[in-house]
Amino acid sequence: MKKLLTTKYSAGAFNAAMLLLRIGSGVLIMNHGYGKLMKFGSLQDKFMNFLGLGSTLSLSLVIFAEFFCGMFIILGLFTRLAAIPLIIAMGVALIKAHNTDFFGEGEAAALYMIAFMVLLIIGPGKVSVDGMIGK
Repeated sequence: MKKLLTTKYSAGAFNAAMLLLRIGSGVLIMNHGYGKLMKFGSLQDKFMNFLGLGSTLSLSLVIFAEFFCGMFIILGLFTRLAAIPLIIAMGVALIKAHNTDFFGEGEAAALYMIAFMVLLIIGPGKVSVDGMIGK
């Protein structure tokens, strides 16, 4: 019981938690990106046109963020750099697509954005490619 109430943690617990956060959020966001990648032809004309970039380019950027940056997050390779497009994509999804509805339709985007902000601030942990090459 005492261990459950303590604020101390070991390096191993920290690295295990970061691994869990990376794999969990990475796999789930990759699933979103994979769905968009497979339906690219049908979505490219219907997707939100963000900042006048065109719906095809906006969709391509979101697929890059969700699928490819999600893969980097899982591997722990360029983790902080890969988190930036994901934070932007989730911010746009939350604000533009879900009208800042934090507690309704935009809840998933808000949770993803928070997870990727944590990864940006803290990094991937030692159980990652970045950790193994000493970045």
